[in-house]
Amino acid sequence: PKTLAALKPEKLAYPSAFFYTLIAAPMYPFVWLVNIFSNTLLRLFGVHPDLGSELELSPEELRAVVHEAERFMPKAHSDMLLNILDLELVSVEDIMVPRNEVTGIDLNDDWNEIVHQITHSQRTRIPVFHDSIDNTIGVLHLRKVLNLFSRDELNMKTLKSLILPTYFIPEGTLLTQQLLNFKDNRRRTGLVVDEYGSIQGLVTMEDILEEIVGRFTTDSPTRNLGIHKTEENTYLIDGNTHIREINRALKWKLPVKGPKTLNGLILEHMEIIPQTGTSLMIGQYTIEITRITNNAVQTAKVTNTRPEKKKTKIPKEAKPA
Repeated sequence: PKTLAALKPEKLAYPSAFFYTLIAAPMYPFVWLVNIFSNTLLRLFGVHPDLGSELELSPEELRAVVHEAERFMPKAHSDMLLNILDLELVSVEDIMVPRNEVTGIDLNDDWNEIVHQITHSQRTRIPVFHDSIDNTIGVLHLRKVLNLFSRDELNMKTLKSLILPTYFIPEGTLLTQQLLNFKDNRRRTGLVVDEYGSIQGLVTMEDILEEIVGRFTTDSPTRNLGIHKTEENTYLIDGNTHIREINRALKWKLPVKGPKTLNGLILEHMEIIPQTGTSLMIGQYTIEITRITNNAVQTAKVTNTRPEKKKTKIPKEAKPA
């Protein structure tokens, strides 16, 4: 009965409710007496049943519930539910665009260079600064700029009038909290700062949503991530690629506690700036340094030495009796 009810809950619940209603009324006095007896017995052993209604499911219990319900919902839906629970374990520092990859408009540049940056930017909201991103004065929404550009009214004065105040985010903010902060402040982009106020990177609303629903693209999950397959279970990976992105794209289990990028992971384990051709082993992954630039790992060849075997489904007619 339990399995049948789980497979067809609505078809069984509605007819059963009619009979339960008829039984509930005459049985109520008996149930009331049994509850008093059982609750009194529990209190003698120091158990307070009244507190049971106040207990909440832990995140681990919620994950177990989702896993149990996977066969009743599409996998994409269960993955999103699990990703929502995982937001409590991830901070903005884990998903931000690092400082060295943040592009913006330097008001001290030549006007033609500023126009080129506006027309070729891949983001709709970009920071505006003087000389360095540490001197950020605000954020520019390019949709408003292009409206002026189309009317031939764009100049330095009108450009500055469109700059919005900068929104700063502490680097340790959890994604669940930051999602609410974006909503409350009606913002979609923020600059991540450390405890000293130095800018560490940039994070957007889309970055957080991608943690729930996956990347907003139909391309291969490894495309545009700096991950290139060379052999079976071997990939050439850019050093600035986030470890969490590597794990998500390749279904790997590189350690995510500590450094955020592959370059940081390598430097933490070696404790020196490695030379080209140096190899190391981290867990089940062999890493060979292929290129060093400016005291950082530019690219590395990573091999999964113990890949998980894909489970093959046995046809029903071939299953043993």
